[in-house]
Amino acid sequence: MANMNTDFDRETLRELADEGNETALDRLADMADAAGDLGELGELLDEGCMHAGSLLTRRAVAAHDLRELRRISDAGYDGAGDELDRLLKGNGEGGTDRQP
Repeated sequence: MANMNTDFDRETLRELADEGNETALDRLADMADAAGDLGELGELLDEGCMHAGSLLTRRAVAAHDLRELRRISDAGYDGAGDELDRLLKGNGEGGTDRQP
């Protein structure tokens, strides 16, 4: 079986995301994260991309940026609020991918 090309162009992903494809939206978030484009990640979160919220939360936790965690939480990603509470309570250095 031939390898499928998984390196899609951004424009195609954007078109699919605009049509409601959540997987395309997640791929755009991955591309923005890899490029360090926090502005685009924020825009994707505003569009309802919870994966972008997760990526932004991971970065905010690593930077101990409480204000950014509050902003991400206010934008609709509940995991940021959980991480904000955890940091405020002083419960360790873990991140959003911690297992209970």
